[in-house]
Amino acid sequence: MRQHSNKKINVTIGQEFLITIKKLGINGEGVGYYKHQVVFVNGALPGEEVVVQVSKLHEKYCEAKLVRIKKRSEHRTKPSCAVYNECGACQLQHLEYSSQLAEKREIVVQALLRHSHISPEKVEIRDCIGMDKPANYRNKSQFQIGIDDDEDVISGLYNTNSHELVDIDTCFVQHDALNKVNRVMKEILQANEVPIYDEKRKSGIVKTVVARVSFSTGEVQVTFVTVTEKFPGKRAVIEMINKRLPEVVSIFQNINSEATSLVFGEKTIHLWGTETITEKLGKLEFDLSTRTFFQLNPKQTVKLYDEVKKAANLSGKERVVDAYCGVGTIGLWLADDASEVRGMDVIPESIDDAVKSAKRNGKKNTYYEVGKAEEVLPIWSRKGWKPDVLVVDPPRTGLDRKFMDSVLRSMPKRMVYVSCNPSTMAKDLHYLSREYKVIYIQPVDMFGHTSQVECVVLLKRLEK
Repeated sequence: MRQHSNKKINVTIGQEFLITIKKLGINGEGVGYYKHQVVFVNGALPGEEVVVQVSKLHEKYCEAKLVRIKKRSEHRTKPSCAVYNECGACQLQHLEYSSQLAEKREIVVQALLRHSHISPEKVEIRDCIGMDKPANYRNKSQFQIGIDDDEDVISGLYNTNSHELVDIDTCFVQHDALNKVNRVMKEILQANEVPIYDEKRKSGIVKTVVARVSFSTGEVQVTFVTVTEKFPGKRAVIEMINKRLPEVVSIFQNINSEATSLVFGEKTIHLWGTETITEKLGKLEFDLSTRTFFQLNPKQTVKLYDEVKKAANLSGKERVVDAYCGVGTIGLWLADDASEVRGMDVIPESIDDAVKSAKRNGKKNTYYEVGKAEEVLPIWSRKGWKPDVLVVDPPRTGLDRKFMDSVLRSMPKRMVYVSCNPSTMAKDLHYLSREYKVIYIQPVDMFGHTSQVECVVLLKRLEK
């Protein structure tokens, strides 16, 4: 693995200087160098010469604010969002879309260089697969609720690196139905004088509204996240939603009293309507409950899963494991070409949905179990069931070390790694490379205008 310099930062807060931006960082910030030291600059693009002002010091790098652009990138463009500079959720709207795709591939290259001994020159890193329309692609919003200085209800996202809530009426990347729901929901909460949670004072009730829309049916599911089970004005709120938002067919309340970055708590109450909404991917249909994980960009998910199918290269005889399976989407996508598909996940509701979805779609060669992948896979192996192909789609933290050890013991012939974090992916590939060869990496853009990039990686067992 590449080692970082131990030189200490010798700049000061407030200092200004001119640098050239060399690349984008993992979070979409421009990366430049001043006296051989790393400088991160939000809003700066590769190739630009910028004057920056140091804003924060760290042991081995510093952060700086963009003061002015002396030499402008030819790929810089005007952001489409009215609150782009305040919100910070879409880090790359100031970069034209085709260049975003090129930079996302480069982020994958840099992750390998930084976190593994795998040379990008010896691995096929393909061009990033883009979206047909990189706007209004998200099927789920999680907007925080607050009160402004005029005592009006607002909803949106926190400003970058702060707890200042940015009120958002229309989000450029959210589905139009979600934008409508979030605008009207503020009015409904205001009209019914529902107590809004104040984090500083630790008072109030409602702190988040989560909304999910089905791209295929138009159904909307709404969940109010509250700090207590008490919900003043609940009946009036539901009645007003019925009148003003007929597309909402499912309403839940989730209780989360913890001071945590996690949106959902453990207890969920069904308030009104259906318990699930139906979404389609290709020919498959899925019933989604409120806490169930489902890909946030359904249209691009079809492209992603088709790449998984290509990498798996099934003949109909293989046993397949769909680890971290969620509602079973990947496994069901592969089921017709496999002998058997088995999946596991730690969320019981997800496994329930996976079983229901398999039955709904007529997939009889599937089996799902609640549990940690690192515990379930060894149990299956000891009972004599070992996969020929392993598909993993872990959270951003990557694969559990115990799970990777179990993989190295069971040694499936082929492994398909679906990653949403190039850094943890590179670390995991470094660990797995003792028994597997990385054949190729296919980046896929699931979140246009952000720095995030999804990857499909094909690994094959080394021949000895």
